[in-house]
Amino acid sequence: MFDTLSDRLGGILDKLKRRGALTEADVGEAMREVRRALIEADVALDVVRSFTDRVRQRAVGVEVIKSVTPGQMVVKIVHDELVATLGSDADPIDLNAPAPVPILMVGLQGSGKTTSTAKIAKRLTERAKRKVLMASLDTRRPAAMEQLATLGRQVEVATLPIVAGQSAVQIARRAIEAAKLGGYDVVMLDTAGRVTLDEALMAEVAEVKAVTGPHEVLLVADSLTGQDAVNTAKAFDGRVGLTGIVLTRADGDGRGGAALSMRAVTGKPIKLLGTGEKMDALEDFDPHRVAGRILGMGDVVALVEKAAEAIDIEKAKVTAERMRKGTFDLDDLRSQLEQMAKMGGLGGLMGMLPGVAKVKNQIASANLDDKVFKRQVAIINSMTPKERRAPKLLDASRKRRIASGSGTKVEEINRLLKMHRQMADVMKAMGGPAGKRGPLAGLAGMMGFGGGGPSPEMLKDMADKMGAGGPGAPGGLPPSFPGLPGPGGGMPAKFPGGLPGLPKLPPGLGGPGKKK
Repeated sequence: MFDTLSDRLGGILDKLKRRGALTEADVGEAMREVRRALIEADVALDVVRSFTDRVRQRAVGVEVIKSVTPGQMVVKIVHDELVATLGSDADPIDLNAPAPVPILMVGLQGSGKTTSTAKIAKRLTERAKRKVLMASLDTRRPAAMEQLATLGRQVEVATLPIVAGQSAVQIARRAIEAAKLGGYDVVMLDTAGRVTLDEALMAEVAEVKAVTGPHEVLLVADSLTGQDAVNTAKAFDGRVGLTGIVLTRADGDGRGGAALSMRAVTGKPIKLLGTGEKMDALEDFDPHRVAGRILGMGDVVALVEKAAEAIDIEKAKVTAERMRKGTFDLDDLRSQLEQMAKMGGLGGLMGMLPGVAKVKNQIASANLDDKVFKRQVAIINSMTPKERRAPKLLDASRKRRIASGSGTKVEEINRLLKMHRQMADVMKAMGGPAGKRGPLAGLAGMMGFGGGGPSPEMLKDMADKMGAGGPGAPGGLPPSFPGLPGPGGGMPAKFPGGLPGLPKLPPGLGGPGKKK
């Protein structure tokens, strides 16, 4: 959603970073460009004016004059002001109330309200370990109640049985009673929507709110509708009093203006971002991390959190031990490929790495798709256990048999074996004695290769370093995380072109290999 805005701001700020000293005229010119970029991204005009005025005021003052690198300082100021505009601190769903905690979902028809209700219910069940009941109050849209019941079965969350002929208020009362009797922690109330705002919709939502006394009133808004989503938020807040916003379709081609305007105009926090169709495609909205993504600084904290969720800790310990011994067979490689798919595939992972945003067009043209991984897993699955343990056994006739079994060519098997040999070298470098691990040691420790997943303290430390705009933060990773693209680190000369095990990266993403 923020790609266009990220491209524009990245280009403007890159020009500033190349200047040794900045004059007031330089800052003024840059702010005009920033203003134009924000307006093109569909940010509300009042928010644009306020944002650029605050940045200009800070950028031409004492802070920049005292800075060693004024251009970098301006990047940090823009980052800080983006964070302030987006809401400063992450504000998750608040469940600090007597059970059952009612959560009222409101919004226009087609904004993704029912799907978001199921996604949040799944999240609260799995992450917060709460017992959740969902109830559809939509008596108008055909099959709306059946849709929520189907989603409930899909995410394994209870839904209120459907009783024909009841009004929204009657269903809401029944849901609260059922939640109390059933010992539920949370009751999610999915209200009806309309194509446009009207008095009947507002009256019904206000009546349901009066009956249920919800602890959270969440507006579900479609980020693709731009400023119209902001107007919707203002109207709902004025009538029923919102406590937060859930932005859907953040994976679409919207321009990001709704997210930047929403908090500033309504004063209500964006709590969650819907990032896809799947039931787990929901992210906490963290202003620091979103600002980092907009400015091309990546979101390494989210990357490590995904790793912590997807990586099987017991398997990680076994892999760590094998790495220490210098053994890495094709079964291990298959496990790594499957873990990568769980973490969102190559596209999802690379979007979170600092510096990658600047070459995303080159990445797209390099055809780095996740089908490559599926073919590689198919090849490994077509081998015998003995062949997977000892790849040296693979002669020409065995390769032909594997190619036939996996629907691939012998050339692809050769490429896989070469990739495995290179990865084995990397794993050996990561898993060796601490003094000999070199620049990959930081990456190994960060991803939990030392024998388990990253600790909460490690995640907090990374969040502080990424969010505080410490040394190196405006341009990439802090220096303490070597082994990833960006000024904070890079690939060692032994592995030019980036990490082995991935398809060949386009120029600009690799390490200090020879230029062609």
